[in-house]
Amino acid sequence: MRLYPFDVCLEAAVELMEKGATVNQQFNCAHCGTKQTMDQPNTFFERGLCERCGGETDIRKNGCNYSVIMSI
Repeated sequence: MRLYPFDVCLEAAVELMEKGATVNQQFNCAHCGTKQTMDQPNTFFERGLCERCGGETDIRKNGCNYSVIMSI
């Protein structure tokens, strides 16, 4: 997954949320490389724990992405 700066993702996600979208932050584990999706929608975290290896990732430093669910 391609990663983008934390603040860039947050700004774009807020715009989508204001339009009614549900956004889930994603990041790659800095330890094992596994793609992770946060369980709590419409919230961005600066750190994340890997469900696979248990390692902690500094998302602000490493970057992130997000998934979007939007009703039509």
